[in-house]
Amino acid sequence: MQLAIIIPVYNEAKLAPLLLERLLRTPPPGLPIDTDEPGTSSARVRLTRRIYVIDDGSTDATAEALARVASSAEAHGSITLLRHTQNRGKGAGVRTGLEAAMRHGADLILIQDADLEYDPRDHARVLEPMLDGRADAVVGTRFGGEAHRVLYFWHYLANRFITLCSNVFTNLNLSDVECCLKAFNAEVASQLDLREDRFGIEPELVAKLARARVRSPGHAAASTPANTSAPSLRPARVFEVAVSYAGRTYAEGKKIKPRDGLAALWCIVKYGFTSRTR
Repeated sequence: MQLAIIIPVYNEAKLAPLLLERLLRTPPPGLPIDTDEPGTSSARVRLTRRIYVIDDGSTDATAEALARVASSAEAHGSITLLRHTQNRGKGAGVRTGLEAAMRHGADLILIQDADLEYDPRDHARVLEPMLDGRADAVVGTRFGGEAHRVLYFWHYLANRFITLCSNVFTNLNLSDVECCLKAFNAEVASQLDLREDRFGIEPELVAKLARARVRSPGHAAASTPANTSAPSLRPARVFEVAVSYAGRTYAEGKKIKPRDGLAALWCIVKYGFTSRTR
């Protein structure tokens, strides 16, 4: 099974290489092996992992720093570097990475920020509900009890309000729609049709995860010459998983601005009306 990690990057010459080095040191999660042999109930096989790094028109030394890590012995050809000639926004970077991952046959896709606010060591926890067959998509939450840096009260309040509005439109019960660790399988990814270029990608993703439909288990067996009707579809199963968070201050390079909060509310309305039924 192939896992794609999508990492959009903009002007992170210092932190993006550190993120990649930490990710490369973190083994990819394992897929459980079903077996009846005694003593092998916990056997797992590692996923094949490919990392897609999208340099979104950086104007600093990011491109050179990324190239050094990608060509290192530790990377072993597991990093694919993609580049936008001009800055287009996080959402555009996610789309570019997602298109490449799907083209190369990814089974699972995980989106990771490049600034080390989110820890690659949480990937196994995020992917577990999909690997064991319980979920089709997973949204991280910074408010689930894991360690997190305490920062801006008004950001917290704005996030709570944005999350509440998103839940109203999607009928999901999430606690942190703006969390930037999100994952989904290829069947869900093929339906997303993402449009947002900037940080509006987060509420758009949640709205489209709420709308996604996947094949019901066992539908293939039922599709016989005697039963050629379309396979039964059900809503995608969305799980929420607690992740750690080491947020940055604006002095340290945080990029999201108040206008992005307003844009998020607009995206919730724009995409939410098509996502209310589950």
